[in-house]
Parts: sequence; structure tokens; C-alpha cells
Amino acid sequence: MNLPEEIKTIDEIKELSTVITKSNFIAQVYPVFAENQVKEFLAMAKKKYYDASHHCYAFKLADGLFRYSDAGEPNGTAGVRILNTIEHFNLSNQLIIVSRIFGGVKLGVGPLGKAYYEAAYSLIRESEMKVKLLFKKAIISARYDQINLIHRILSNHHSIVTDSKYQDTIELNCLLKSIEIESISNKISEIGKSKILLKILDETVYR
Repeated sequence: MNLPEEIKTIDEIKELSTVITKSNFIAQVYPVFAENQVKEFLAMAKKKYYDASHHCYAFKLADGLFRYSDAGEPNGTAGVRILNTIEHFNLSNQLIIVSRIFGGVKLGVGPLGKAYYEAAYSLIRESEMKVKLLFKKAIISARYDQINLIHRILSNHHSIVTDSKYQDTIELNCLLKSIEIESISNKISEIGKSKILLKILDETVYR
């Protein structure tokens, strides 16, 4: 799976209410990393806003997967318009739900689509967007006398040490930037002469 080296995302849960022609459009943004999280957040929104007539949503993941739902609204008026806002701001790993509490006045197809777009757009504009970089998880095992050199290499390549275990040898759990892995591996090989073990895991994370 090819993932982008960096993404733009909103990593907080936030909501914003917008009243349009007496209906209350409650837009909610969530960070998501897998499709199964969408169902969980959607269930939360339905429970919290039980009086809403529709819970429309769209999400897009870093791997390019996206989905959207009109949730009973006329086709093309809600889900795809929410997705349009996500793509307008070039967001990834993002879910936006818009819960509509009907105010008694029906909107035409055009105004309804505009209302969902504006609700999602306003929420994004009020939120903090962050650029996050792609890291791969790794484990480094080394002797105690090698640890200062390893830390220097990791620091020079913008790596992150998330945990350390001190036993007969030192084991470092790290996050390595994907584009830096080859260089880090070469430098560790130079100083370690095969006595330093670098294991790259399959897991990735954006930080």
C-alpha cells in the first residue's frame, strides 16, 4: 500500500451548529484511521442527536479510500457535498458527519446541497488543520556503548524514540520517517558492523 509521505488533517473532535432556513445542521469532525471507526462515530452521533432526521457523512483515508452517505436525503444533496469540502481542503484520515434537525421548512435540492456544504465548510474553517508526516515503526537492539551514536543518528534523521528497554542489551522502539529508513539503516550498519539489529515493522503512523 502506497501512502503519502505527508497528509493534512484535523486531529480533534469538534462540532459546529449552523441554522439554515429553520433547520439545524450540526457538523461534526473526527479523525479516523480505518473504515470500522466510522460506524462507531456514526453511532455516537445518532445517540447524541437522537432527534435529528438525517445523519449524513463522508470520510476519506490516507490510502485514498472514501465513502459518503446521503442517509435518506435526496440523492447527491448531502454525502457527496460533505466529501467535496474534505477534498476542497485536501484533508485525509477525516470523517465529517452532519446531523440535520428538521425545522419544518422543506428545502429544494439545490439549497439543501448548499446547506450541507456550508455546514461542513464552516466547521473545517473553524478547526485547526495540521500537516502530519508518515513514519514506520521500528525496533533497534544494541549494546550500551553504542546507544549514544544511535541516538545521534536518529536525531539527525528526525526519528522519534517512543520507548526504551534496558536489559542485557538496549531495545529502542522508534518511529522512522519512511524516506529516511535507507539512510538510517546504512549508518547503523557502518557503526555496528552487524552487531546492531534494526527491525522495520509493517505498521505505519502519521505524526
